[in-house]
Amino acid sequence: MSDSSPLPPVRLHPEAELARDALSTPLLSRAARLARWAGPETRIDAGGGLVEEQLPAAAEALGLSGDDAAAYASEAWRVAVDTGLVEVVDEEAGTVAAGEELALLTGGAPHDVLGVWLAALETVLADASVPDLDDLIGAMDAEEGAAEIDPSSLDWDPEAETEFLDGVLGNLYLLTAGEDVPGEAPVPLPALAASMIVPGDMGEPTNDMLEQVSDAMMRLDDQFRLLEPVGLVAYRPVDEALMADTDEEPASPVDDTDVSRYGMVRLTPLGLYGLRARLLEAGFEAPAVGDLADKGADALLDGTAGFPPTAAQAETEQWLARRDSLAAARELLAAARGSDAGAPLRRLLCQQALSLVGDEAEPALREVLDDPELGGLARVWLAERGASDVPAPSEELVFWLTVDTLAAQLAAEGNSDELRSLVEGLAQQHSGFFAAAWRVDHPATADVLEAMGRLHPDKRIAKEARKAAFKARSQQGG
Repeated sequence: MSDSSPLPPVRLHPEAELARDALSTPLLSRAARLARWAGPETRIDAGGGLVEEQLPAAAEALGLSGDDAAAYASEAWRVAVDTGLVEVVDEEAGTVAAGEELALLTGGAPHDVLGVWLAALETVLADASVPDLDDLIGAMDAEEGAAEIDPSSLDWDPEAETEFLDGVLGNLYLLTAGEDVPGEAPVPLPALAASMIVPGDMGEPTNDMLEQVSDAMMRLDDQFRLLEPVGLVAYRPVDEALMADTDEEPASPVDDTDVSRYGMVRLTPLGLYGLRARLLEAGFEAPAVGDLADKGADALLDGTAGFPPTAAQAETEQWLARRDSLAAARELLAAARGSDAGAPLRRLLCQQALSLVGDEAEPALREVLDDPELGGLARVWLAERGASDVPAPSEELVFWLTVDTLAAQLAAEGNSDELRSLVEGLAQQHSGFFAAAWRVDHPATADVLEAMGRLHPDKRIAKEARKAAFKARSQQGG
C-alpha cells in the first residue's frame, strides 16, 4: 500500500463498545488480573519477565492449568509490563508494583482503555513476527547441535517477517473496509496467503508459487492463533487432520468445496479499529465514516468523492444529522459551485446529499433556480417532490446539465459499464445530440464528448462524438 493514496473509509463501532470488547479480550483481561495479583513478593528477571518459580502461582491466579498454563501466564505478564499495567519498582532487586495504566481500565475513558489495548496489540504483533526458534534450529544441520547454533546464522529476516505480517493485515483491512457490513464475511486463509505471493494479473499460478502459498499459510496459521487472544481477529485454524503427515505441509486448495478446513479469518470490529490506528500512525490516510461530520460542506463533498456509495451515504447522513435541513441545503449548494475539474462530481454528490433532506429545504432550492450551475439540479429536486411552479428548463440548461452529469460520472467511475449504458441511451434518444453538444459552455464539454467517442460501440456514432469533441476544443481555444 502507498501512504500517498487514501484507503477506503471504514465504519467503526462506538469507542465505548470497542473499549468493552478490549477489556473482555483474553489477553488484556489476563494481563490486568496479573497486575492486580502482583505484590511486593513478586520477582522478575533481567528482561522484565516473571522468574520461573513464580509462573505456577501466576497461572493459578489466572485459573489456568495444563501444559500451556505457564506459557499463557508468561505472555500475559509480558503484556502487563509492556502496557504499563505493571511498573518495575527496582530493576536490581527485581520488584514490581501496579502501574498507573491499571487505573485506566476501570476509571478511564473509553479512549484511554483503547490506548492500553493498542499497546498490548503492539506486543503481540511483535511476538507474532518472531518464528518458532525450535523450528528454525531444527531446519538446520542437526549435527551442529542446538548449543552450537549461532543465532545470526538462522534463516530469519526480522524486517521481512514484520513486513509480511503487516502486508497480510493490510490486505485484510482493505477487504474488510470494502464490505457493506465489515467483518461479516471471513476470508479463506489460502486466498489471503495468495494475495501476498501471486500477482493479481496472473492466470494460473506456478507450482513454485503454490508451494510458497502453502508455506505462507502455515506461517499465518501460527500468527493468527497468537493474534486471536488479543481480539484482533476471529480465526478458525487449519484443520489438524490436513497436517497429519508431519513431513508434508498441506497444499493450498484450488477446487476444494470445504475451503474453511484450510483456515478462515476475519477482522473483528476492535481489530479494524486497531489496524486503522496503526495505519494512521504510519502516515497512511485511513478515513473513517464520521470524520467529516463536524466539517464544512466543502470538506464533505471533496472527502466523499472517493468513497464507495454506501460509505458516502453513511458519512452524509451523519453530517446532515448535526444540522438544520434548510441551513445544510444552502451550505451544500454553495459548496457545489465551481468550474474546476472536481466541480461536476461535487454537484452530483450535492444532489445525492439533498435527496436525504426533507421538504423543509425547499426554499434553498428555489433560491438557486436561476443559477447557471445549480438551476438544473434544483429543478430535479423540486420535480421529484412534486413541487408546484417549477419553471421548465431551457434547452441550453438541459444540455449543460447533461454534460455536467456525464463529467461527474466519468470522474467517479471512469469508463464503467454504467457510464457506457448512459452514453448509448443518450445518443439513441437524441439524434442531434452531438450537433448541439459541442456548443455547450461547460469546461468539461470536450472531455465528455471524447469519452463518448471511446465508449460508444457504434463506430459511426463514436466518430460523430470525436468530431464534436474536436469542435469543442477549437471553440475553447484548446
